Amino acid sequence: MTALRIIFMGTAELSCASLESLTRNETFCVAAVVTQPDKPKGRDLKLQPSPVKSLALKLQLPVLQPARARDEQFIAELRALKPDLIVVVAYGHILLQTILDLPQFGCLNVHTSLLPKYRGAAPIQWAVANGETETGVTVMKMDAGLDTGPIVSQRRTLILPEDDSATLHDRLARLGAELLAQTIPDYVASKLPPQPQPTGSASHAPKIKKEDGRIDWNLPAKTIWNRLRAFTPWPGAFTFLAGKPNSSRPAGLKIWKAEMAGQSGGAGEILSADKSGIIVGCGEQALRILELQREGGRRMSAAEFLAGHALNAGERFSG
Repeated sequence: MTALRIIFMGTAELSCASLESLTRNETFCVAAVVTQPDKPKGRDLKLQPSPVKSLALKLQLPVLQPARARDEQFIAELRALKPDLIVVVAYGHILLQTILDLPQFGCLNVHTSLLPKYRGAAPIQWAVANGETETGVTVMKMDAGLDTGPIVSQRRTLILPEDDSATLHDRLARLGAELLAQTIPDYVASKLPPQPQPTGSASHAPKIKKEDGRIDWNLPAKTIWNRLRAFTPWPGAFTFLAGKPNSSRPAGLKIWKAEMAGQSGGAGEILSADKSGIIVGCGEQALRILELQREGGRRMSAAEFLAGHALNAGERFSG
């Protein structure tokens, strides 16, 4: 049997597990990898390849990096490769209908939510922020809409209390890679006909902004805890400590880990601060901060932090 000829389109770290899964399977032949152009990063703004490009070069796969996915020259290059199927995982650009129609079997996308919930750029973060206890991955046949195509397959996973966006990202990347490799053979054999997404339950997961990480202590502790987990590692959950007498401005603090505390107090008020954690009042109940980082400093436990930065009951954090 001739291997299925696939073009893989992806950019983010999330994409890498799926690309590796396809290259390990003799049923598939990855003819080329499409990813976004190298971007300047770091203090010296040196051009850096995307995670997918780095992996593709390691796997000795041809790489295409169009500035825009709608460029005629790029589309001509895709057409010349004669793909049977295009697979898209966290590529970062909307595809023209011309590209969607190019392969015999269309384009499949791996999306990290149980569509139609959390369509958009940040499904992992918003599922955690909204207190969902379950999420999953969807393999979808792409159409011209934003994550609106018919569903080919899905797989579920629990969102655990100890999960943050980083741990859930890695689990969903692996889950999506496994599901993709299992789905493609049955899909191309017409054993998994795509089904329209259910109506009435769609929700949107917009791109995360830095300001989303700012803690509003007037919110309930459970809501703040969910948002802290959702926005770790980026942009991080951050707050400010009112300046000391010798301080010209509030001190910024990034909160890495916290847990619910069985106390209550004024929103943002430090109720206690000892080696067991820093307990802060919220709109409802309180949070115990377990790990934090001062602006420009290193991540440390509450006990380590307090050893060098004394905090007293009655002081306040502000959003």
